[in-house]
Amino acid sequence: MGNPNKHILVHRPKDLSVKWAQRVVRRYVPEASVFGVNVNSVDVGTSTRLRVEVHHDASGVVPARWFIKTPSLALKPRLITAVPRFLHKEVSFYRSLSAGIPLKLPRILAAESRFGHGSTLVMSDLAEYDFRPGRAADALSIDQASRVIKHLAQLHGHYRNTPSLLHAHRWLNGFSHQMETHMGTLMAYPFMKRGLQLAGGLIAKKLHQPALNYAANRRTIKQLLNTDSKTLVHYDCHPGNIFWAGAEPGFLDWQLVRIGEGIGDVAYFLATALEPQLRRKHEKNLLNQYIEQLANAGVVGLDEDHLFRRYRMHLVYPFEAMVVTLAIGGMMQHEANLELIRRAAAAVDDHDSFALIKV
Repeated sequence: MGNPNKHILVHRPKDLSVKWAQRVVRRYVPEASVFGVNVNSVDVGTSTRLRVEVHHDASGVVPARWFIKTPSLALKPRLITAVPRFLHKEVSFYRSLSAGIPLKLPRILAAESRFGHGSTLVMSDLAEYDFRPGRAADALSIDQASRVIKHLAQLHGHYRNTPSLLHAHRWLNGFSHQMETHMGTLMAYPFMKRGLQLAGGLIAKKLHQPALNYAANRRTIKQLLNTDSKTLVHYDCHPGNIFWAGAEPGFLDWQLVRIGEGIGDVAYFLATALEPQLRRKHEKNLLNQYIEQLANAGVVGLDEDHLFRRYRMHLVYPFEAMVVTLAIGGMMQHEANLELIRRAAAAVDDHDSFALIKV
């Protein structure tokens, strides 16, 4: 049959034909037939996300409801994500690394990426298994946050103990990562300035100049935030990239996956997923749970005070990410973006995070 991932690239909803769907279905049941394809929804952000119902005679083996990711149909998000090839990186993750991940992930049906032609990721719709997708502005409970922290610790502990597993995947911090860093450095200051203006009163005035200083020194500060023990990190762990199988979390959207500091995932998650008042009350306990879970995973020599300081430092990144997202526009639902800015700004303010990363 040759490479089963070939010839599934799509660029717009009209490309989702019966013939196209049949190529995916016949990966699993060679004699199967597809009778129809209905596109139920199209959501355009950092990528184009399509929910599709496929009518075929391979039920029980191939799901009927699919979720498909292609490059964004919106110009600005497409330009921002195309050069560092974010979707290509996610395809690489699912094709070469996901099998060893100790987390619940969506079922991938097919994935293809070709330089100059784009990337397409086809997965089972979460609704097929009664999983509940998260929304970016969801405010999680402490029980939910505790479960996410536990799973992040399992991920981070697994790869901290076996760094050789990551060395074979040089693409993690390869071209995509380097281009993202270069583009981020070039665009940091103007986007931060515009994002601060657009956010208005959501960000205290006293944070504006420190945020601009951070943007002006972004490359040096990002290096500072990548000097501690390394592991595999999601790097975009907000509520919209989490789904729920009952009470247990699963993790979506691995476009920014890389090798980095695990505590950065924890900072990103707690800054975006919890109401500030709830975070202030429980974050120390949640960080202690993270340390305990790492220890249970066999990670030794953990220093609670040191890890808490790194946590405070890493809070600047979710703040930057959400402010820059607002400045670019079209990458996240607007009201959700504003809500996550409010939460992240409160976390940075509470911990005086910019003062810890002065260069």
